[in-house]
Amino acid sequence: MEIIGFVLAIVMGFILGLLGGGGSILTVPILVYILSIDPVLATAYSLFVVGASSVVGAWRKSSQKLVDWKTGLIFALPSLTAVFLTRYFLVPAIPAELFSIGEFIITRQVAIMGFFALVMFPASYSMIKGRKEEQKQEEQKPFNYPLIIIQGMLVGVVTALVGAGGGFLIVPALVLLVRLPIKTAIGTSLVIISINSLVGFMGDLSSGQEIDWIFLLSFTAFSAVGMLIAIYVTKFVRADVLKKGFGWFVLAMAVFIILKETVLS
Repeated sequence: MEIIGFVLAIVMGFILGLLGGGGSILTVPILVYILSIDPVLATAYSLFVVGASSVVGAWRKSSQKLVDWKTGLIFALPSLTAVFLTRYFLVPAIPAELFSIGEFIITRQVAIMGFFALVMFPASYSMIKGRKEEQKQEEQKPFNYPLIIIQGMLVGVVTALVGAGGGFLIVPALVLLVRLPIKTAIGTSLVIISINSLVGFMGDLSSGQEIDWIFLLSFTAFSAVGMLIAIYVTKFVRADVLKKGFGWFVLAMAVFIILKETVLS
């Protein structure tokens, strides 16, 4: 199972590099379901793996001029503040068992993974459905600073709670709200993800979380390999295919997580 987990780390890095998000959607289930790591620790590991891999991806995307630095920084500043505060104060305070519904006990794992899946549905829908006018309009619209700041804070909270880089929410926000072309949105998303994830992981270190560094660095190295492969492949993939593929992938993972935590548990 450990070998399978490391192979899937390459797949995770590939998807993160190809779509600008979705890496954490795979990382947390791999760590929890394949490698049997506690969900809270898995979210911490996911933050580091996704953050470090995204640094590699952001550097390569920047060299291809596919990063909008202004948008990335405006989005990242409120987001990383929310990430750090949530990981440092809220996550350690979540009890192992929250409440029960009849015979079914809502544990911390069920709550974290269930919340993870629920926030994925609207993100996937927005990318699959899209809007016709977006296909004709590649230029950015004027910045709506309050909306971008609020979106950044919400992404930060979700990022911290589920150990997600937030790309599955950031990419739709950059495409739909800021009107970035999908490939630029992906590159910009990697910058935001790297900042959010690594700041969130620092919150875990500050709270005294036990970290297996040998395992974590090994897993991260495999994911970085997948990231570099994906960055090469994106040169040959059409933007509309990337956008819809991102949406369908997120939707499939949301359904899987819900089934795994309820019917298949």
